[in-house]
Amino acid sequence: MLLTRDNLPATIPDIAALDDLLCRPSQALIDDLGKVEGDIMILGVAGKMGPTLAGLAKAAVPDRRIIGVARFSDPLVKSWLQARDIETINCDLLDETAIGALPKAPNVIFMAGRKFGAEGDLSLTWAMNAHVRALVAQAFQRARIVAFSTGCVYPFVPVNGKGANEDVPLNPPGEYAQSCVGRERMFEYFSRKFATPGRLFRLNYAIDMRYGVLHDIATKILQGKPIDVGLGHVNFIWQGDAAAQALRCLAYSDTPTSPINVSGHEILAVRDLAAKLGVRLDRTPIMLGTEQPTAWLTDTSQAVNLFGLPIVDTEQLIAWTADWVGRLMPSLGKPTKYEVRDGRY
Repeated sequence: MLLTRDNLPATIPDIAALDDLLCRPSQALIDDLGKVEGDIMILGVAGKMGPTLAGLAKAAVPDRRIIGVARFSDPLVKSWLQARDIETINCDLLDETAIGALPKAPNVIFMAGRKFGAEGDLSLTWAMNAHVRALVAQAFQRARIVAFSTGCVYPFVPVNGKGANEDVPLNPPGEYAQSCVGRERMFEYFSRKFATPGRLFRLNYAIDMRYGVLHDIATKILQGKPIDVGLGHVNFIWQGDAAAQALRCLAYSDTPTSPINVSGHEILAVRDLAAKLGVRLDRTPIMLGTEQPTAWLTDTSQAVNLFGLPIVDTEQLIAWTADWVGRLMPSLGKPTKYEVRDGRY
């Protein structure tokens, strides 16, 4: 079944149903991947979003090889992918020799990176977020490369505007965000050197029932914990929509590579989101602090022009999240830390 706005479920009963929904392609995704020939390799496939992207790619183009590459420290992820006919290769992306031995797929989605715990070992953060990019960009210089990045590369912008567009100069707070600028510069440099087509996929924030901004807020409401509104405005996108847009970027690659912002098209107040979730959870949110006039927000006009609006809208995400969290369904236990203002993760 294709994914459309008209066939979204009222609730998501369990993880199997969630996986099925996340990996359900739209006709637009199938059409855009039809414009791009060749196999697709996903580097860093074992993260929060990688399995969805791999499963979605296989569902959209079932006759092609979809190759997932990671260290696979969790063997269950590897089994999940293999059960969906996705090839898996164990590889430490800090190992230049191992990268060189990978199949030279013509289409690469680069997802590997380090955020959580970044402050604990900043040298490793820079190695993963910049050095690895240089190795991959050289090894796959003849491929299209869609490289995941983050909206955190931007400075804070006024909450009463449209968000930062792709032309805003990059000047973010904190070494994590600075290392993300470094990874973009590596891909940009080698894209210019080798004429490698690609896109820099500036994502914030993806939403899955098991994690994300809404999951963080709903969980605090249910536990009676205060919600800090100092960073009081956000934008976010359903993980399935984000994965689809990343794959569709293969058909819209630029030479040299260029950035594209990916998120929901709305700037949303955390206080309003908490109120709506509180009503559905039958709890009164506890709010802490005062909204600041700036936040990490992106203008997604370019993505909307290319791909249209996300299929899953904010109200649907609120309803799904409240239902999931209210039933005490599984969580990844990985807070988004959207409220952090100093860039320390």
